[in-house]
Amino acid sequence: MSAFAIDMRDVSKRYPYFALEGLSLRLEPGQIMGFVGPNGAGKSTTIRVLMGITAHDAGEVRVLGHLMPAVQALAKQDIGFVSHDMGLFANATIGWHMEFVRSIYPTWDSSYAAALLKRFSLRAEQPVKGLSTGERMLAMLLLALSRRPKLLILDEPTAGLDPVARHVLLAELTDVLKDESRSILFSSHNTLDVEQISDRITFIDRGRVVASEDKETYLDRWRRIHLDVPDGMRLEPRPGVTSITQGHRTAVVTTDAFTPALEATFRLAGFTVRGVHRLTLEEVFVETVLHTRTERGE
Repeated sequence: MSAFAIDMRDVSKRYPYFALEGLSLRLEPGQIMGFVGPNGAGKSTTIRVLMGITAHDAGEVRVLGHLMPAVQALAKQDIGFVSHDMGLFANATIGWHMEFVRSIYPTWDSSYAAALLKRFSLRAEQPVKGLSTGERMLAMLLLALSRRPKLLILDEPTAGLDPVARHVLLAELTDVLKDESRSILFSSHNTLDVEQISDRITFIDRGRVVASEDKETYLDRWRRIHLDVPDGMRLEPRPGVTSITQGHRTAVVTTDAFTPALEATFRLAGFTVRGVHRLTLEEVFVETVLHTRTERGE
């Protein structure tokens, strides 16, 4: 049995014009992993493989210790899945959906469901057809969370939510992790949301994982160094430097391996260091993807 909530090892899935290639991904119990990638990067394919909806061609996939897709029925008893393109029965109420899910899953927590209704500003008697996009997403999250699943797989869960609803949702997801046996895979284009709640990040691009690390450790390595450049001097590529933008008398160096020694090296070489700045997760994501594509010659 795997000790990981998600354990994907060297997984491949090939289509005529796209492929997951040697994808490995591990999520420990009690972690929130932000899963970030451009459109068409392979996030949805990865989630379908994890859910047993799509069979992979090579490699091994275990979810909550269960081999997928062979034992997906057992795994899904403890998985809460919510996607931005899922739907509810338009003519039924939120309360009807709550009773329906309660009848299927013995882990349903009625007290928690009632608390979420209040926290999400929803009412059991509301018909689904009258809900806004954001309210529908909150209703689906309520149905998933109230089952108290060991693993939440969320595909763009904040899509369509206003800032207040997003804040409530993210706070609730963080609260879920107070039980250290539960885990969340949070797939989103919104790097602000990912940066706010995730403790591990995974970047995927063109079917391959290009980074997967502890968020704080990873972000701490990235810096932009602003330099004044003496006449006639050029900055040359060096290990740990992902990009260089140089003008006539100034330059900006981006590095994923910052240490104070690197700053000192520039000074000793005759450059004036004007500033050293941290990067946001979005900036790190863009730099990582573009640098990886360049290294691969793509």
